[in-house]
Amino acid sequence: MMEAQPQTSLPPKENSMRKITRALISVSDKTGVVELASGLLALGVELVSTGGTAKLLRENALKVRDVSDLTGFPEMLDSRVKTLHPKVHGGLLAIRSNPQHQAQVKEHGIEPIDMVVVNLYPFEKTALKPGVGLEELIENIDIGGPSMLRSAAKNFEDVTVVVDAADYPRVLGELQSNRGSISRETRAALARKAFATTAAYDGAISTALQKLAGADFPDTLHLNYRKGMDLRYGENPHQKAVLYRSPAAAGRGLAAAPQLQGKELSYNNLVDLEAAWRLVQEFEEPATVLIKHTNPCGVATGATLAESYQRALEVDPVSAFGSVIAFNRAVNGPTAEELAKLFVEAVVAPGFEPAALERLALKKNLRLVDMSATAGEDFGLQLKVIGGGLLVQTPDSLPAQPQLWKYVTERQPTPEEIEAMIFAWRVVKHTKSNAIVFAQRGVLVGVGAGQMSRVDSVKLGATKARELKHALEGSVLASDAFFPFPDGVEEAARVGVTAIVQPGGSVRDNEVIAAANHHKIAMVLTGVRHFSH
Repeated sequence: MMEAQPQTSLPPKENSMRKITRALISVSDKTGVVELASGLLALGVELVSTGGTAKLLRENALKVRDVSDLTGFPEMLDSRVKTLHPKVHGGLLAIRSNPQHQAQVKEHGIEPIDMVVVNLYPFEKTALKPGVGLEELIENIDIGGPSMLRSAAKNFEDVTVVVDAADYPRVLGELQSNRGSISRETRAALARKAFATTAAYDGAISTALQKLAGADFPDTLHLNYRKGMDLRYGENPHQKAVLYRSPAAAGRGLAAAPQLQGKELSYNNLVDLEAAWRLVQEFEEPATVLIKHTNPCGVATGATLAESYQRALEVDPVSAFGSVIAFNRAVNGPTAEELAKLFVEAVVAPGFEPAALERLALKKNLRLVDMSATAGEDFGLQLKVIGGGLLVQTPDSLPAQPQLWKYVTERQPTPEEIEAMIFAWRVVKHTKSNAIVFAQRGVLVGVGAGQMSRVDSVKLGATKARELKHALEGSVLASDAFFPFPDGVEEAARVGVTAIVQPGGSVRDNEVIAAANHHKIAMVLTGVRHFSH
């Protein structure tokens, strides 16, 4: 997959090249800085630096001037004050073509600074540390760095600002190709990146401090996502789409997972992969989930991964065609052998064994996404845009809690029915409302999703199960929300359901329970609703 490149186009301007004669380097992350500094020196650029950065450059036999020599003022207050000085910011902000600016900097002995190379204290990484306190957060708030970035970026017509080590080779290469000069187009692109960096940095500080004060939802919501890659299109070909990644997620979640083979992932692929991966994580035993348009069309557990796949596929082989599949174990050779017989859009799993990769490599268009390289999950807050606003909620991450279920009917469920109800409850949580799921032990047998009435969902799920020749006699039913009327229970009894798990909470719960008692159906109430719109 091709990573998105920063936009660099700007209207042309005369004399757009700028010579770099002096660069100020002050970095927290020292990656690549020695190589960059060495290249700048070779081009005749004077280097000015601070504290640890200057020390590192000198240790590598590179000539560097202390910022205190430039300012005539020592670093002080535990290095809190070192670059906050007119001789730094005057050297950055002075417009070279402005006679008044040039007269003033000359009067005060301010030397021009043509390039700033700065990256900031790792505040976001610090904020993610378990149990981090206010004092540590405060000490990791960079003041001088963002100030220099903003000054340099504001004056990008004359000054080059570099905030990302990934840009060092590009910048140095351009300087070497242009005898120490850099183009306006590049300066403008780097300035935009600098402003985006300081904006995200301030947002991270605000969010972390509000979170530390106990706010689940901050008064101002700052979103920091960086463009990862352009997608071919959105849900439909006339819609544009992009994948953004969260730096705060630190390599967690589907957005960070590498694609091992296949065509580029589409918007719909990613939506379905997320739905499949979240559902398969509900199970500890080997499990397979087949997703079509975010709804499960096959879910099963098994003694082996291959068995779980075969059972899940048999739920609805027709809908499985062109589906997205998730496994909760690394895909092995036997599973891949069976998987290769079906046309599938994409597969997500916590790894692929060599035998599986060899077999699936023959299906060149099949997309394989490997979650083994990600560091756990990062579901974060869930966002939904409405006109003029944004709806925000915490994710529905509550697991099945059968120990808290209430047994409300005359007939108590058998251990086998309880096991099947736990399975069905996990699946219905990930099915679009109004959601009804029929299940036997460890396998989905019918789904009614997205209907406007709950009884229609029951009818749809039962009809689909019968069409696929699944036995509903002795099955259990899970409902994501309460039954408003007894009619859903009546329909369930008609097809042979023997146990029902549902949240309860309707004003007609007594009528619903009475209907279950009449048909000798065991019913449990979870007290938890799992709407998914």
